[in-house]
Amino acid sequence: MNQVFAGVTRRRVAITFLVSTIVVAAIKLVLRLENTFPDLLVSGLVLGYSIMFAVTAAGNLSLRWVPRPVAQLIAVVLASLVGTVLVILVKGRNLFDTFAEWEGISRFSTTATLGMVFGGCITAYLIFSEREAKARAALHQAAAETNRIERRMAEAQLALMQAQIEPHFLFNTLANVRYLVESEPAKAVAMLDHLIDYLKAALPQMREPSSTLGKEIEFIRAYLNIQQIRMGERLRFEFQVPQDLLARAFPPAMAITLVENAIRHGLEPCCDQACVTVSAATEAGRLRFTVADTGEGMKAETGRGIGLINLRTRLAEMYGDAGRLSIEENAPRGVRAMIEIPDPGGAA
Repeated sequence: MNQVFAGVTRRRVAITFLVSTIVVAAIKLVLRLENTFPDLLVSGLVLGYSIMFAVTAAGNLSLRWVPRPVAQLIAVVLASLVGTVLVILVKGRNLFDTFAEWEGISRFSTTATLGMVFGGCITAYLIFSEREAKARAALHQAAAETNRIERRMAEAQLALMQAQIEPHFLFNTLANVRYLVESEPAKAVAMLDHLIDYLKAALPQMREPSSTLGKEIEFIRAYLNIQQIRMGERLRFEFQVPQDLLARAFPPAMAITLVENAIRHGLEPCCDQACVTVSAATEAGRLRFTVADTGEGMKAETGRGIGLINLRTRLAEMYGDAGRLSIEENAPRGVRAMIEIPDPGGAA
């Protein structure tokens, strides 16, 4: 029984009361009936609620041989007839006396017809509104599915890009180790140690969807140590990350992208000596991670590399407008790149 009348909410009951009252008032004013307004209101409410319950039940019943909208319109007709009978009984009138006179039959027909007309109009409106709502819901679901597929494609492209970049970095590092083994064995051992640290930090990131700022800093430190052995005195680096921020959640493999970009596009093309500064801070519920270099500086193509494009895509997917990547000049020279996300450990 509960399933048959599912959908009879307080809101629907209130709307039925309001519509019935308005219709009764309109009929009273237009037709100038002799009946008092309370008398007509009783008729309108009994008829309105009869139609409401019937239409709700017809919409919830599964009838193979009758389409749902047709079943609801049939329910309006039957409910108007039954509701008119209930009006007569509620008002304490004799049902047989009503049908014994032409005047009684005329009143019965008029009341039932009005119920059919207004009930049918409202039901038709509800049917079309429901269809429109279902169409909108289907469009939203399709859009959500499209976004989900696009997100998976972006993640797959990122994974492919990382799979292509990692071997390149590893082969270069191993080639440097081989060279140093013959010329400077102590540096070769140090580079191997840093490579082990790098792999220890990098491999878990390939399996885990989340990370912390502390893990990202370990990853970056191992990477910079390797690059410093390779580049020698050309590269200096420093970290300005408060200890209490190391446990903050941070997206994996984003921070290292800024550092790799600074080395590849900022320091390697120029400079006898340059510095990379890695810092983090929180302000107004935001976590800000910054990589500043004193390398070559801004160029026309700065910020348009595939790594930064993928980074922006990931930020948008994870945080929407709340995630931001900015790239600007670093005084007196170089580039300053910053990732800004909601602080998971701070006040919003």
